[in-house]
Amino acid sequence: MKLRFTHDHEWLRLEETGEITVGITNFAQEALGDVVFVQLPDLSSFEAGAEVVVLESVKAASNITMPIAAEIVAVNPAVSEEPELVNASPMDSGWFFRIRPHDKSAFNQLMDQDGYEQYLAENS
Repeated sequence: MKLRFTHDHEWLRLEETGEITVGITNFAQEALGDVVFVQLPDLSSFEAGAEVVVLESVKAASNITMPIAAEIVAVNPAVSEEPELVNASPMDSGWFFRIRPHDKSAFNQLMDQDGYEQYLAENS
């Protein structure tokens, strides 16, 4: 399982199909508090940085941005029906969407696990 991370605390997992699953890290879900609402994106193409998911928690509303330019090919309806999955299982069943990247090399340019842990240590 190949994982990458963004500075916005999103994780990306490269699947065997070549698609990439996207969610938020444990650090992010802890910072948000209890998630009570998730609005998922349409199946469409987005540029990197586009706001694609709206999250509301007991603390605040926030957005999940598209980590790399890609087409969203699937969403996880379970998180809309049970937003608490984002807190209970952020790295597994609490994922938001799957993408097909416009440029496959963009995935490898993101932080690996060690780089993300170093980023957290330097910025928390």
